[in-house]
Amino acid sequence: MQTILHILKSAGGWHPGLSLTIDNTLYMPLVIETLDESGPCGLPALSIAHYGEQNGDLMRDPEMCFELSFAGGTADLNPFYYRNESAGCEQWPRFITGSDYAYHRELHRQHVSFAKVWDRNLATQGFSEAFKRQRRQAA
Repeated sequence: MQTILHILKSAGGWHPGLSLTIDNTLYMPLVIETLDESGPCGLPALSIAHYGEQNGDLMRDPEMCFELSFAGGTADLNPFYYRNESAGCEQWPRFITGSDYAYHRELHRQHVSFAKVWDRNLATQGFSEAFKRQRRQAA
């Protein structure tokens, strides 16, 4: 999720209460928010979602939640949740059950793969540039 990490860096980095909405003319708005709770490994967590409207209701299409880590000085986003309300889908590849950490290897692999494709799409669609434009206009 290099596009998201680039946007986060441009916004001053991860911090509690971070909430960004990026409007990009031809696409659904992209919302990046910090979560109040940590991810399943106790690391800071982010929600990243496109929001569309269906029958007057806001729908996440999709939403993914990620833990933010800094391994070897490099930032990384590791998915632990996926939701697509228009498709009626909700999945947790990594979670805590009781006091145990649960990990669904194949589902996690699929989420990592999807996140890479989504990130390439966000880059191609110009969300990083749209964020920069919004920041300049707000200044």
